[in-house]
Amino acid sequence: MTINVMIIDDSAVMRQTLSRVLNEAPDIQVSQTASDPVIAQLYLKREKPDVIVLDIEMPRMDGITFLQQLMASEPIPVVICSSLTSKGCHLSVQALAAGAIDVIAKPTTGLNNFIIESQQKFWQAVRTAARVRSRAMVAKPPAPALAQAQSTAWVTRAGTTDYVIAIGTSTGGTQALELVLSQLPRTTAGIVIVQHMPEKFTTEFAKRLNTLSELDVLEAQGGERVIPGRALLAPGGCHLEVIRSGAQFVARVFRGPSVNRHCPSVDVLFNSVASNVGRSATGVIMTGMGDDGAKGLLKMKNCGADTIAQDEQSSIVFGMPREAISLGAANTVCSLQAMAQAIHQSAQRRQR
Repeated sequence: MTINVMIIDDSAVMRQTLSRVLNEAPDIQVSQTASDPVIAQLYLKREKPDVIVLDIEMPRMDGITFLQQLMASEPIPVVICSSLTSKGCHLSVQALAAGAIDVIAKPTTGLNNFIIESQQKFWQAVRTAARVRSRAMVAKPPAPALAQAQSTAWVTRAGTTDYVIAIGTSTGGTQALELVLSQLPRTTAGIVIVQHMPEKFTTEFAKRLNTLSELDVLEAQGGERVIPGRALLAPGGCHLEVIRSGAQFVARVFRGPSVNRHCPSVDVLFNSVASNVGRSATGVIMTGMGDDGAKGLLKMKNCGADTIAQDEQSSIVFGMPREAISLGAANTVCSLQAMAQAIHQSAQRRQR
């Protein structure tokens, strides 16, 4: 089956280069290109592609506005192709929150060589986008009602002993993490997170999560304690581990080879939690393509930790959770909407 792609970018060079790169894939065909979203909207009235590759900063209508309108009417999977500038990273994180499936970073110079070198990455992003569940793809605003309604009850039962909640996610994880973290109270045990995301984008994503949550959300630098009320996000391009420092759990951040094609890797995080935290942990695997984290979650379970996987119905891509479930790595399978409460109950049960 051929995946039909529309490219929306105000740069003619970018449209030509991306078209050439994508058309070289045996299963991908660029059927339409547009220089801005207004023109694209006219094309969409006649023919709808399987996937849209979208720039953000464009004339007449910016990519974020176009994406929001698209998700509100008839969702089509969107892959963002954005610059690595600070503004580009900030806008790309907004696009992911609005419903985009993935982000491919483009540099401000050397564009042609970069895209050619990243051909496989572009192909994979488009193929992944073509497989998403459209019903789960629609952007859902964070709903802090659960945390607000239950925080008083949760505070009275909050434990003070060191405990670690490890979360791994990929495609669709931006929205999933926003929803889950916005529902957790400040008394929640320390959280460590791997979200597959390009380098530099994680800085902006951590800032965004921090504004939406009662938790202090930080991009991990290494050496931070894993403590209640704090969530540490792995930086793009680096692995994140949890290690012991005396009686405390702290974050270790390091550059290393990709594991399961990813850096940061969920398996690297989960394996470290299994080895260094053991049963004083809850492991959570959510929406994402591939199998990163499945074996690590099983290792956590075998070491006595509690483990949770997102269900198929609420997953944008039911890849990582499916692999974990098939390995028998998940003690609990639940929807995204029930995930925050499942995490809280797991941690409370184990801490007692």
